[in-house]
Amino acid sequence: MRIAMPVRSLRVALAAAVAALAATSACSTASGKASSAAGATAGKTGGGVVQVVAAENFWGSIAAQLGGDHAKVASIIANPDTDPHDYEPTTGDGRTVAGAGYVITNGAGYDGWSDKLLAANPAAGRTTLKVADLVGVKEGGNPHQWYSPDSVHKVVDRITDDLKKLDPADAAYFDQRKAAYLGTALAPYEKQLAAIRASYAGTPIGASESIVTPLADSLGLKLLTPATFLGAISEGTDPTAQDKATVDEQIRTGQIKVYLYNSQNSTPDIKAQVDAAKAKGIPVATVTETLTPAGTPFQDWQTTQLQGLADALKQATGK
Repeated sequence: MRIAMPVRSLRVALAAAVAALAATSACSTASGKASSAAGATAGKTGGGVVQVVAAENFWGSIAAQLGGDHAKVASIIANPDTDPHDYEPTTGDGRTVAGAGYVITNGAGYDGWSDKLLAANPAAGRTTLKVADLVGVKEGGNPHQWYSPDSVHKVVDRITDDLKKLDPADAAYFDQRKAAYLGTALAPYEKQLAAIRASYAGTPIGASESIVTPLADSLGLKLLTPATFLGAISEGTDPTAQDKATVDEQIRTGQIKVYLYNSQNSTPDIKAQVDAAKAKGIPVATVTETLTPAGTPFQDWQTTQLQGLADALKQATGK
């Protein structure tokens, strides 16, 4: 899943924003987890601080970095061992959401529990962002939009706009945070994306599930794995025998140059495919569902994974 400094002293303002961003980037999710939602009303605690809850920590990390000192962000899904698809909210989650003035969810069936959590814990004046609605992904579509650079930029824009509406007195501060995030924090991520597109667009790859589809599309990689297989693994259902045979054949005959898999969703079939790819000499690159390690800033997590993919592509193609 682009993302202008306000008119006053561009050089000074941007420097201040970058300094502030550096202070919070490394602990974006951790600072959110440490915050309390108790007592928040209409999106703020005292002193112009917006109380934010994100259903998942990849969106929470971005929100924390954009909000800086004027947002307290708590992410419900923050443990890499937790499956967001079938998460069961706790009473503590309910209290956190009840006190939030701004809630960010993923949508498109990925975190259906979050809709129930919001409905059960209403708050006057609350603003909500459902990412799937923002980027035009309907129920049944691919929900993994944090792997789409275009969607990520849309989310950055919307979060900034929403924070400015909730705390208009600090609108210039949020603009500065956004400029620093896009110009500095996301720069290595953008550079890695551009490098892979330039060198490896059109390279055939295989994958374990649909989480990688938005990224492969953005990079111009040719994803050969049947979409029905990718969707089945993502949704926790059994792929058809025909689809499994197709993927096995693509690996056995070397039709794919790299196998990209989600290590947080690895079934026996997927483990067998990973082993088969390695035995065939096909490089295997890994992605994860949520921030890994927990608390890693979104852009650092993504850039590390992109470097792993670039290394695998280089090994496979010699370029």
